[in-house]
Amino acid sequence: MATRPDDLKARLEDRADLLEATRLRYRALKGVLESFFWRDRIRNHFELLREVATAQPEVDATLGALRRRVEAEGWPRDAAPVRLMHEVERLRDAVERAAERRLSSSASSASDDAEEDVPATLGERLLRLETEVLDAAPFLGGRVWAQAVELLPRNLPELRAACAAGEVFERVFMRPVPEGAQAFSDEEARELARALPLGAAALVALWERLERYDSRGRVKDFLQRRMRRAPTRVARSGPELLLHAAFWHDVARVRVRAVLEAELAPVVPREPELPALLSWRAALSEDPALRLSARSVFTEGRAGLVETAAALAALSRERPRGAWSEEVAWARLEQAAQRARTEEGPEAEALRDALRLFVMLRGQARTPARLFSPEHAKPAGGDVARNGDLVALVQAARHAALRQGG
Repeated sequence: MATRPDDLKARLEDRADLLEATRLRYRALKGVLESFFWRDRIRNHFELLREVATAQPEVDATLGALRRRVEAEGWPRDAAPVRLMHEVERLRDAVERAAERRLSSSASSASDDAEEDVPATLGERLLRLETEVLDAAPFLGGRVWAQAVELLPRNLPELRAACAAGEVFERVFMRPVPEGAQAFSDEEARELARALPLGAAALVALWERLERYDSRGRVKDFLQRRMRRAPTRVARSGPELLLHAAFWHDVARVRVRAVLEAELAPVVPREPELPALLSWRAALSEDPALRLSARSVFTEGRAGLVETAAALAALSRERPRGAWSEEVAWARLEQAAQRARTEEGPEAEALRDALRLFVMLRGQARTPARLFSPEHAKPAGGDVARNGDLVALVQAARHAALRQGG
């Protein structure tokens, strides 16, 4: 019993939608590549070019699977899915021939070595064609914004990555934060830790793309002058998406740095350390004894310095409740100081000064140490004032605090 054409199309499931969309894209791209002013047409259709190139591996796999199924099951040649398959294959071959012809004409003025390096697949050929058209210049239109639109198609992978990170930053930092409340939750801190390096790498790639294809630098300068302006409308074009992502990336960097600087003073977090510090900060709520890993951007001493600053800040803000909790907190501080014992530099010395101040204040139980003024504190003993050993200073601070607590 023969299978009805409608049943055959239903059995294709979502692959029929893919082939229908591919047929429309192929038709449009074929017209672009075969036109007389094909370079100008491509500049106006970079997004179409990238859509075809991105979907091409899936299209090839779908056509191959469909052809094997047609041959194995003996589908009739006049069935709609079979006719669709043949038309898509015919259009693909036409697009491939046109792309090869345009690449050959572009390479005719280049060296002979360039002809040997021919991309193997249709998707690679289309991306190569985009690169050669951009390298050829000049851009359509005299205005800088028109050039920016040409250079930044909305479906660039780097632009999509920057926008994904920007959406996280906007969602976290757009809302007002009441005084005394946390700027972001632990779960949001984990999201920020993932989004910050993703957004930074994507933005670097986008600025490099502008530098490569705009030798005069007008487009990059134009956009960078506007990237600090708050977005006032929904971003639609490529340059608008870039400006939106760059603005919220800057906001996120500034806000995250401010939060971490307040929590780790006098240690100042560095730019590459922000994602790791956010992840560690979020994990501390579940495991207060978690150590800061020194495998990524931190040295062992630097990680210990950050741990010491965080532990001292926590003890300065609020005295732990219960003798056991207080002993555990001081033990963690001493372990962190042991890790940072050999660390030197302005931040290490500032941390030693903070510990000396803590000793001078005798570990006041009710008022945080950072609210006291050194001028009104009791003078510290000579040994503590001259001692530069971080662990010894922590032990002195612990002794003073526990003695004051009675």
